[in-house]
Amino acid sequence: MTRRFRPRALAAVLAVAFAAALSIVAVPAAQADTSTCSGTGTIAAGAYEIQANEWNSSAQQCIDYTSGTAWTVSTANFNLATNGAPATYPSIFKGCHWGLCTANSGLPIQMSNLGSAVSSWSTTQPSSGAYDVSYDIWFNSTPTTSGQPDGTEVMIWLNSRGGVQPFGSQTGTSNVDGMNWNVWTGQQTSWKIISYVLNPGATSVSNLDLKSLFQDAVSRGSINPSNYLIDVEAGFEIWQGGQGLGTNSFSVSATAGSSGGGGGGDTSAPSTPTDVKVAGVTSSSASLSWSPSTDNVGVTGYRVYRNGTQVGTASGTTFTDTGLSASTNYTYTVAAYDAAGNVSAQSAGVAATTSSSGGGGGTGSGGGCVASYVVSSQWANGFTANVTVTNNGTTAAKGWKVAWNWGGNQQITNLWNGVESHSGQSETVTNASFNGSVAAGGNTSFGFQASYSGSNTTPTLSCTLS
Repeated sequence: MTRRFRPRALAAVLAVAFAAALSIVAVPAAQADTSTCSGTGTIAAGAYEIQANEWNSSAQQCIDYTSGTAWTVSTANFNLATNGAPATYPSIFKGCHWGLCTANSGLPIQMSNLGSAVSSWSTTQPSSGAYDVSYDIWFNSTPTTSGQPDGTEVMIWLNSRGGVQPFGSQTGTSNVDGMNWNVWTGQQTSWKIISYVLNPGATSVSNLDLKSLFQDAVSRGSINPSNYLIDVEAGFEIWQGGQGLGTNSFSVSATAGSSGGGGGGDTSAPSTPTDVKVAGVTSSSASLSWSPSTDNVGVTGYRVYRNGTQVGTASGTTFTDTGLSASTNYTYTVAAYDAAGNVSAQSAGVAATTSSSGGGGGTGSGGGCVASYVVSSQWANGFTANVTVTNNGTTAAKGWKVAWNWGGNQQITNLWNGVESHSGQSETVTNASFNGSVAAGGNTSFGFQASYSGSNTTPTLSCTLS
């Protein structure tokens, strides 16, 4: 069960109605019927359960069950605007949905101990209406819950029509299991949402590797590895029309790593990459380097993120990001992964500013330098950080300036090798009398100690030479 609140103002209005629908859905036991026209009706389908799940409309919807896992939306003629929530999400599921659990599902399984998760799904999609064809998969901080899961909602869109879109905004792309996906992310009041939109769309998938998609979500910070996979659903979010949508066949299987038999049980992630540095920039690229990670079996490679979105992978400890805009600030992080698909946490961020499109000049206001920011230590209410200033120009610099805006309430209490000034959350550090001169290709550094409370996000730095 899911929600697509667009615009956001609709969320508060619909949340109450949706919560009421949830309390009703969790009550009924599996029915022996082969059809239902109740908005909260369910139909037993062997190891699975089919649910009408009409939560945002009172228009008639009927579900007909054929055999096995085949079912059809036999009656539906919804007519809701596509910039709000859908009327309904008729679906088939395995696991525990708001306290209604299927037998012998093998769930829950903690993400860090997930050995495999695969699914096949064949659908019928009419040529009219506004709807999506999507998995809705839930993670929770505990193995069971009778209400709203508090972890992550993973949507996997096989197809859509009528101009509907996932919740949130598109934040990246990914190639997983040999297919291309557009990645959307968003934050609800108490849970995260990440959506993978297949490009191009399809009417069926065979042995879709769900675990690989989950691991991609872990690497993006959308799934907490300590959370539990509790429920896998597959169905149709419908805004308009809907009659004729159907599932021809569906299956999902998930196993824990410790009992998976053949494939080994490696669930240990590599160590987080350290010492990430910007090795150089041009007007359209940034080159990175970092210290290698370690792993109990072996590191396979590294994922590189620009402003939180994965932009590539590397088998070694260097990477060059291309196609950038001139005179623009970017922040990079790196994560390591192993052959079993375990992914480390992302490294501390490092900031890079591309040079101006006019070339490699290193003087005046044209930039020409890179400021690399690394938190060297952190505790409950304070931290220390080091910033390396690299001259990427072709001539020596006489001075430098690094500026940034704090994302929280950080405040510098002590700084060395530079001169600090600030106004509100805006910080500026200029060179000291002894380290303003930086040769072309050379670097210098400064450091500081600061206090904070709450989150300590990495700022985006700008760097200019004089």
